[in-house]
Amino acid sequence: MRRQLLLITFAVALFAALMNLEAIVGFLGAAIGLISPVVLGGLVAFILNVPMRGFEKRITVLLGKKAAGKEQLIRVASLLLTLLSLVLVIALVLGLVLPELIRSLTSLYELILDRLPDWIAILNGYDIDTSWITEKIAELDVQSILSKLSSSAGSMLSSVADIAATTVSSVTNAAFAVIIAIYILLSKKDLGRQGRKLLYAHLREETADELCSVMRLIRDTYAKFLSGQCVEALILGTLIFFAFSVMGLPYAPLIAVLTSVCALIPYVGAFVSFSLGTLLTLLADPSHVLLCIVVYLVVQFVENQFIYPHVVGNSVGLPPLWILVGALMGGKLMGVLGIIFFIPLVAVVHTLLGEDTNRRLRKKHIRIQ
Repeated sequence: MRRQLLLITFAVALFAALMNLEAIVGFLGAAIGLISPVVLGGLVAFILNVPMRGFEKRITVLLGKKAAGKEQLIRVASLLLTLLSLVLVIALVLGLVLPELIRSLTSLYELILDRLPDWIAILNGYDIDTSWITEKIAELDVQSILSKLSSSAGSMLSSVADIAATTVSSVTNAAFAVIIAIYILLSKKDLGRQGRKLLYAHLREETADELCSVMRLIRDTYAKFLSGQCVEALILGTLIFFAFSVMGLPYAPLIAVLTSVCALIPYVGAFVSFSLGTLLTLLADPSHVLLCIVVYLVVQFVENQFIYPHVVGNSVGLPPLWILVGALMGGKLMGVLGIIFFIPLVAVVHTLLGEDTNRRLRKKHIRIQ
């Protein structure tokens, strides 16, 4: 009788939900909007916890026996060092890297405008129709653009107001998310204990043990991946910058930054950065393309043989095929961030599935080489 009542209740609830689908979607959207700062704060805390744990270990080792009873003080000091490191990285990017990027992009734009007639002549020499290019360039009339902008000033003002309101809302959510992340990091030990108490109070002990084991696996996998990939990306970008600068190749800062960003994605990022660097060199100076390819291959060889195994190692424990699957799934769902976060997630699923498969094979007394 209880099972029949549950089925009837579920059917009625499902029918009511389908009949009022628009209202339910609106309610879910409002609920997500309310909890989005909390979710974002948890994500920020999860990421910042990686360097924070590193600082905690270093401080504990430095203090030695004096660290006993000072866990909260060590946690506060580690959080301050993490935030200070983040501010220093942002200041370094804004002060050193950003001006070089702007200079490189400006020179690249000027180069394209200067070389465009030559490229059109080369294409015409191969009987390729380039009339659409000249038509598009001719359509770029500055006066007509300015007149259109002045005629649509009213709609622009309303759009600017909407953008400003959205920006203020986003900044407010980001500020609350940072505050929530700080509170989570400062009280992570208490929150972890409370979470374990809830699990063991409402679930069977075996189930709670498995959930805790999965959570530790997720934490360790993401920590290894994020820390290892960030350090490796920084080293690889620095090597590319110095190699391109020494060999006199163009756009060394721009290509170094692109290489660092792409290096966050294992295996896939190397091909993307290599293609972009070769393309930029081809646009700037075709005679240096071969030298660019050689420099890239040498730097990648040095990094893969001597740096990556010591800095990153087998951080995600995935074959290249599954890394590509994770990158494709994450890119389709969430863009670049999805690529970065889905690869460790696929690694966690791969590990759990492998452990479950081996356990089932042992129960059946089956050995597969």
